[in-house]
Amino acid sequence: MFAGELRRLRTKAGLSQEGLGDLVNYSASLVAAVEQCRRPPRKEFAERCDTVLDTDGLLARIRDAQIRESLLPWFREWVTIEQEATALCSFQQTVLPGLLQTEAYARELFERASHFLGDDIEQQVAARLARQEILTRANPPLFVAVLDHTVLERPVGGPKVMREQLLHLRDVGSRPRVHLHLVPKETGAYPGLNGAFVIATPPEGDDIAYLDNQLHGSIIERTADVHSLRRTWESVRAEALPHGATVKMISEAADSWT
Repeated sequence: MFAGELRRLRTKAGLSQEGLGDLVNYSASLVAAVEQCRRPPRKEFAERCDTVLDTDGLLARIRDAQIRESLLPWFREWVTIEQEATALCSFQQTVLPGLLQTEAYARELFERASHFLGDDIEQQVAARLARQEILTRANPPLFVAVLDHTVLERPVGGPKVMREQLLHLRDVGSRPRVHLHLVPKETGAYPGLNGAFVIATPPEGDDIAYLDNQLHGSIIERTADVHSLRRTWESVRAEALPHGATVKMISEAADSWT
């Protein structure tokens, strides 16, 4: 739908792919790739095309709808909660949280650690990157992430991807409402080893949690269960390094991936 509408609107405006590319500051090859469904459109691309083609936001709305539809049904509700949350507390012990992943890192995970194939992988990567927009919007949530040291060492995608990913992680950690905390390598058994989770604080009402597994994710709303996860969060957070020390360690780890 996006590709067809973009092609129709571009043709109606009397523009070639190269002409539209010049106006939106993207290459003609990228415009062609989007129109041929070989590349999913980025938010900025859709917004620039809407402006140049005077569509009243049509392409951006189509993109948003398609990204939502590409999400697995059981994950869509959590993404809505995530988008509306005023605070997110995330713990990951094996890979980086989706909100912090680069495109290359996310694609490697979908290609090698999921059941998605072909175009479905690109749709999932686009959806994951779109979720990250909550961290750069005008009123972002407070995002606190505790990471196990393992995530700095697992060679997802190889040295180049890991270096890019860790430099990105360091840069995201410089934002005022993002706090990163690393559980040191020498830490022994601790509660977080039982599994990853996220706790969201909505604008109104009680906290809501999310657990992921090999089959599907689960939204946790039962008060006793959320309180239990909150206690686990406090225990995990107590094991982790301060933000400044964590960012320094991330920078050092990035330099090691050469």
